[in-house]
Amino acid sequence: MSNIIISPTYFPDIISFAAMVQAESITFEISENYQKQSYRTRMYIATSNGLLLLNIPILHNKGKGRKKIEDTLIENSFLWQRQHWRSLVIAYRTSPFFEFYEDDIYPLFHKEHNSLLAFNLETIKCLMGLLDLDFSISYTEEYKESYAHKIDLRFFANGKRKNKIDLPQYRQVFEEKNGFIPYLTVLDLLFNLGPEALTYLQKLDLKL
Repeated sequence: MSNIIISPTYFPDIISFAAMVQAESITFEISENYQKQSYRTRMYIATSNGLLLLNIPILHNKGKGRKKIEDTLIENSFLWQRQHWRSLVIAYRTSPFFEFYEDDIYPLFHKEHNSLLAFNLETIKCLMGLLDLDFSISYTEEYKESYAHKIDLRFFANGKRKNKIDLPQYRQVFEEKNGFIPYLTVLDLLFNLGPEALTYLQKLDLKL
């Protein structure tokens, strides 16, 4: 895969992060309008009870119409970060690599973040560090409907997108109880496979 344009999401799902890993260069879309119910504010994890959605609350300004993603603020009137962290700990504390990575991820959930875009980019930067990746990254300066020389993957952020990519199974903490659960945040892959997660992402056939 060569050059892609993609929307920064909250600890991206496995498919989105695999696209980043396989790309020669990445352009992050930071000029689009904010969209509700998308991966920009959500990630899915596997728990003992099955699939769990973790959603970032957004501060809504009523009556002001559409707002740019760069102007979208997080609602911090309650400690949603601590709730998300607690859910991650409960779900993955028995996984093979949770303790190996938790000290690097912990700070993201224990300080207040105001900008959704800045926070999402920080989660991606964190993942890059954990997997020792060095992406060639640029950012949009204005919104464009299409790009002639980039693979447009902005639709990956759509919460209702159809997952047409078959993910090879990998070991999961609660697989014996719930079976294999696909299309989760890349954190699930990281906590279960550790450094092997990079090889999985590199080899994933995205069919693009």
